[in-house]
Parts: sequence; C-alpha cells; structure tokens
Amino acid sequence: MASLSKLLVQIADGLNALRAVMESERLLLCEGSLSGSHLQRVTEEKSSLLATLGWLEQQRLLAWSAADSAAQAQWQTILAQTQTLREMNQHNGWLLEQQMAFNQQALALLKPHQEAGLYGKDGLAANRVDGGVRFSV
Repeated sequence: MASLSKLLVQIADGLNALRAVMESERLLLCEGSLSGSHLQRVTEEKSSLLATLGWLEQQRLLAWSAADSAAQAQWQTILAQTQTLREMNQHNGWLLEQQMAFNQQALALLKPHQEAGLYGKDGLAANRVDGGVRFSV
C-alpha cells in the first residue's frame, strides 16, 4: 500500500487532469459546433479519470488511519479542488443542456421542410398550404 502522502499527490494530479478535461469540455460546449466524436472522447477521458480517482480514494481510506498533519492539510486542499470541479461540472452540464435545447429547436424548425409530401389523385401535394394558387388542367 502506498503512503498517504503519495496517494494524495496522485489524487491531486488526477484532479488536475480532470480539470483540464473539463475545461476542454467547456470550450467544446461553448463553441456551439459540438461534434459527437469530440464529446464522446471527452466523456471517455472523464470516465477513465474518475475511475482512477475512485480507486485512489479507496487506497486513501485504507491509509488514512496513519495520517500526519501535513497529509491532512494536503487533504483539505484536495477537498477544495473537488468542490471547484463539482461546480465546473454543473456549469458544463448546464451548457450541454443549452446546446441540446438549441439543437432541438433547430430540428423542430427544419423538420417540416424535410417531411415528404403526400400526393393526391391529381398529382399535387395534399393538405399543403403554400400560399399559391392551384390550377387544374
């Protein structure tokens, strides 16, 4: 089992990496031209980092009983950093919701133009109002 101090350094490094990934996610979400592949890559990176941090947290709990005051101070710094990351994640979630709402509005606007018209016996589109005049020959 690694020492608590080493575990805390690894946790802090993992949190710094997570922060960088979340900053990248925020920038992608703010661009407005988000691609699914970029979002998937960021999500996979976040999941991997969170799994590693979860394992490190289990190891930290095992080593906590022998903690000294320096390690406890380092832990307080980590707690503050996790709070900041939590807030960043909430903000990124809000940005993602806004992007999804925008996309839904755009799709709703485009959908009527994509629907194939149904044709009546006369070969003209049925139940369609174009504002024009229909002529029969």
